Amino acid sequence: MANKKKNWYDYLWIWSIIYFALGFFNIMFAWLGLIDFVLPLIFALAGGNKWFCNNMCGRGQLFWILGRKAKCSRKKPAPRWISSKWFRYGFMIFFLTMFGTMLFQTYQVFAGASGLKQVVKLFWTFKVPWQWAYSGGTFPEWMVQFGYGFYSLMLTSTLIGLIVMVLYRERTWCTFCPMGTMTQGICQLKAKGDSE
Repeated sequence: MANKKKNWYDYLWIWSIIYFALGFFNIMFAWLGLIDFVLPLIFALAGGNKWFCNNMCGRGQLFWILGRKAKCSRKKPAPRWISSKWFRYGFMIFFLTMFGTMLFQTYQVFAGASGLKQVVKLFWTFKVPWQWAYSGGTFPEWMVQFGYGFYSLMLTSTLIGLIVMVLYRERTWCTFCPMGTMTQGICQLKAKGDSE
């Protein structure tokens, strides 16, 4: 059986690696992660489907490669509650609350607040010594604050995805990914609107 022809977007898993590598050395590259926030929503609004999630999500591709090809996954079915509606929407609300908190902290710095720490936090709790990621002076402080917060969010969600990838199937993260839940909601609303 012939192998399926590869498209350029089949290699977007490389983007996930590049993103974290760039942010590791300069936190301002964290802003590039907004592409992963905006594009899925645009695709869902324009096409009424989850084409981005199924074909262009570099994170999902990375989990697949690590889990399936590098054999880092146990390939076990995840517990049913992980894909349940209450967990998916609950996790999305929690994720958006963390995102909102990060935006509020960015606004506080923009408004002149001092004393907020520009640090990478894993799982919204554990501070990581990442002082070399920005030496200061070039960008406004609020942009730096956003960079640290957003990078923390992206790194934490990727680590959660890696944990469930190891414990269960390769792309278990995709069943409760907040972006996937949001795009699914958009698709359902769009389909309902088109049918009326």
